[in-house]
Amino acid sequence: MGTRIAGTTRGDAERDAITVEIGFAVLTGAFAAALVYGVIAGPAWYFDLPDAFRRVAAVAACLAFVGRVVQVLWRFPRSGRRAPGQLPGQQPEKRTDQPSQPGRTSPDS
Repeated sequence: MGTRIAGTTRGDAERDAITVEIGFAVLTGAFAAALVYGVIAGPAWYFDLPDAFRRVAAVAACLAFVGRVVQVLWRFPRSGRRAPGQLPGQQPEKRTDQPSQPGRTSPDS
């Protein structure tokens, strides 16, 4: 049974895809944040630099996490009809790789 949200019914497959995408966004966001924090705070600990470097590292890590989550979720299509990179409300491009009439070949073949 699908869940009714804002006039649409979501099936199990679509809800599973959304769950997986959110999990991927959070996991890669955490990895990016850890990497950014390690790059900035690591030398601060090694060379015994002031605590300000660790604070800057924490802020940069938070920004990296939020940025990565937003980046991943923004690219996820909200409906199954859009192509990757297609904006909401944008009409899909017509395919020109097929002949216009059945049984005929395209001119460049």
